[in-house]
Amino acid sequence: MRLTLLRHAKTEAQHSGQEDWDRMLEPRGQKDAPEMARRLRERKLKPDLVITSPAARALATAQIFMRELHLPATKLQQDERLYLASPKVLKEVIRELGGKAAHLMIVGHNPGLTEFADRISAEREIDNMPTCAIYTVEFDIEDWSELEWDSGVNAELDYPKNCS
Repeated sequence: MRLTLLRHAKTEAQHSGQEDWDRMLEPRGQKDAPEMARRLRERKLKPDLVITSPAARALATAQIFMRELHLPATKLQQDERLYLASPKVLKEVIRELGGKAAHLMIVGHNPGLTEFADRISAEREIDNMPTCAIYTVEFDIEDWSELEWDSGVNAELDYPKNCS
C-alpha cells in the first residue's frame, strides 16, 4: 500500500483579524499545486482516497490535486483532526479512515506532517517538507489500521523547487 503526504501549497501571510484557518493560497501556491499534481500523474501515482484538513489552504490544495489527477469528488474526505495535527493524530486518522485504499493521500500542515514523515519511514530522515511537498512511501500491510511507526519503505520526497 502507498501513502502520499502532501503539505498544502504556499499560503498568503495572515492578515490582521484573519483566522489562520481561513488563509488562502497565494499565486505561487496556485501555480505549484497543479505542477506537483502533474508530477504525480506522470508517475502514475493516483490516490484511491484523499483525506484533507478542511483549513482553506489545505482544502484548496487538495481540490487542485483532485482536478489535475481527474479524481471524482467522492474520493475526497475532510477531517478537522488534520488541522495542525501532531504525528500521533495523523497516524490515528490514517488508521481509522484509510481502510483498504491501495493509495491513500493525506493533505495537511507542518510541523506535524514533516515529523510524521520522519517517524513513519524505515529508511530515510525527513528534515522539512516545504510547501506543496509530496512525500510518498510504501507499506507491506493490507489495511491502514495496521500502520506502524518506522515501517515505510521506498520513500521519496519531491517539492516545487526540486530540480532532480
